[in-house]
Amino acid sequence: MASDDGPDELGDAGKRAEGTRTDGAREELRGARERLEEGAGEVAESFDQRAVDLLSWLLDTETRARIYVFLRQNPGSTSQEVADGTGLYPSTVREALAELHGDETVTRRKREAAGAGNNPYEYEAIAPSTLVEGVVEEVQSELNTVFNLDRHLGRDESDETEPVTISVETVDGDDASGGEPADDADATTDPDGAVDEEDEP
Repeated sequence: MASDDGPDELGDAGKRAEGTRTDGAREELRGARERLEEGAGEVAESFDQRAVDLLSWLLDTETRARIYVFLRQNPGSTSQEVADGTGLYPSTVREALAELHGDETVTRRKREAAGAGNNPYEYEAIAPSTLVEGVVEEVQSELNTVFNLDRHLGRDESDETEPVTISVETVDGDDASGGEPADDADATTDPDGAVDEEDEP
């Protein structure tokens, strides 16, 4: 009878070994998936932080940047909703929203409510292309001041030029100022900063 027990024992042992290999493969796949998810989360977090850093530069503070991002994700939010969503103090949010509204970075309107009572303002952030357009004009002006520094200091008496021109194009190809996109083949810039339009054939 000992010969009858042999194949069953080998079969059970083989099944256990097979099950152990399958469990091990599943654990490896689960571990790989977790590492990928962690990596993707780190990449997204890194991107988010870079975006906040850039917006902090554009909007002067990280507080204003966080509020701007929140309002882009949640248009029509009240100051209390912004405070709750960003983790900032309500008084800080109210002050920053007043500044952003004054800078025309956010718009506001009274929330419609049924019944009597205090209707709070709802805020909405302007489009990123509009935000960038305003900053581009400021950066362009500052760069031109640097380029013309000698003239401002009275060391160079030649005519002041505007050597730096920055244009912003949106994804659909229109520039942010609403005009047609610039075609580099049709326009050239001379050293004085003037643009000469070439005749099309």
